[in-house]
Amino acid sequence: MVTASVLAMGQSRAEAAKDNVTIGMAIEPAGLDPTVAAPVAIGQVTWQNVFEGLTTIDRQGKVVPLLAESWTISPDGLTYTFKLRDGVTFHDGEAFFSATAKFTLDRARGDQSVNPQKRYFSTIDTIETPDATTLVLKLKQPTGSLLYWLGWPSAVMVAPKTAENNKVTPVGTGPFKFVSWAKGSQVQLEKNAGYWNSQVSVKLEKASFRFIGDAQAQAAALKAGDVDAFPEFGAPELMESFKGDAKLVTVIGNTELKVVAGMNNATKPFNDKRVRQALMMAVDRATVIEGAWSGLGTAIGSHYTPNDPGYIDLTGTYAYDVEKAKALLAEAGYPNGLTFTIKAPQMAYAQRTSQVLQALFSEIGVTMNIETTEFPAKWVADVLKAANYEMTIVAHAEPMDLDIYARDPYYFNYKNPAYNAVLQKVQETSDPAEQAKLYGEAQKILADDVPSLFLFVMPKLGVWDGKLKGLWENEPIPSNVLTDVHWVE
Repeated sequence: MVTASVLAMGQSRAEAAKDNVTIGMAIEPAGLDPTVAAPVAIGQVTWQNVFEGLTTIDRQGKVVPLLAESWTISPDGLTYTFKLRDGVTFHDGEAFFSATAKFTLDRARGDQSVNPQKRYFSTIDTIETPDATTLVLKLKQPTGSLLYWLGWPSAVMVAPKTAENNKVTPVGTGPFKFVSWAKGSQVQLEKNAGYWNSQVSVKLEKASFRFIGDAQAQAAALKAGDVDAFPEFGAPELMESFKGDAKLVTVIGNTELKVVAGMNNATKPFNDKRVRQALMMAVDRATVIEGAWSGLGTAIGSHYTPNDPGYIDLTGTYAYDVEKAKALLAEAGYPNGLTFTIKAPQMAYAQRTSQVLQALFSEIGVTMNIETTEFPAKWVADVLKAANYEMTIVAHAEPMDLDIYARDPYYFNYKNPAYNAVLQKVQETSDPAEQAKLYGEAQKILADDVPSLFLFVMPKLGVWDGKLKGLWENEPIPSNVLTDVHWVE
């Protein structure tokens, strides 16, 4: 009898586990509202799970309808008319309609906006709501990327009553409701029984996001079954350790995570293009990728990935050449080298890459000191907001974010009117072929000017239970979309 009851208990627990999932993440978000802060960990918990936008970006990276079921664009590209879905409600029962969308976009673009992508809404001139399910955006100028940007985490729809508290108690329209957040441990979600989209069959009843920073602890949690998946496993050197595990599968996909060593272009010595070019020629990207990420990565020559339209391989623009690097450094007035400090976040890729760069730079007489800088809080305060740094290193996760080099201000302090003009032309056309051509021109300018040292694209290293299906293997946008996640026998 004891044996039978124990077996029955074990069976019921196994069955219960089929409708819930525990997802591991290396970084805990500082808040849960992607419309008020930039760190990607926020969207990796709430985007497409709790919050939804007018459009969204699917697992292939394509823009598809979501809370807007359709739209039309005027011939001059200045008027976007959206047909919104009827019958959508937020998790607290508040209705979503055109006035809600207007509130969201006005909040994102207004003078008091703290939206991390505020510039994406800057071309909106007026917003009209002729009826509850019609939203009309009139633009100041054509904005070819608008539908794409409206699918981003920063553009999700929020309700007037709950917007201010979304950072700690998010209320959205998505397939999952927020349950609780135990700081330092986990965020818990549950299925939204009243989800508006009857075409979607959400299999999970509950989902937890567990935050485990240490790579060895991540591996141990996976092997013990304490977490079901680490969609972004943080230790490439440990990937081989899962190969003999019959329960777990490993997946190597692609991402938009561009690892770059950004320089403060407004301060010496980095205000001299020759110095930046010399440092680029001192970098052997293959050595960097091997030392930083166990050889798993793709070298890049500008701030763009092979997944993106119009990609050009520009790694040969300033290819690894120690003697040429020394000569260019001398020409710039530094025949005996120079010394500077890199502010490197604590994440493994940043620390390891910095150490490899330190060794490579020493070959051309350059001394680089490494200052570990806590991410996100300290890094955001010192580097992103104050630009109080010489060099830094970070993986930029936003897809196709060439525009960050045109922002003023932005931490690179890079200013090039010709570059800005190319990006402006991208927005003036909706022709994909023309946009791809212009993206190519932008890449070439960056590769030549070297406002950052362009290093490599990190792969998406996934480790999860072999019976767990529906997780994204590739990452066209940072996310942990749970809508299709389910267990199989």
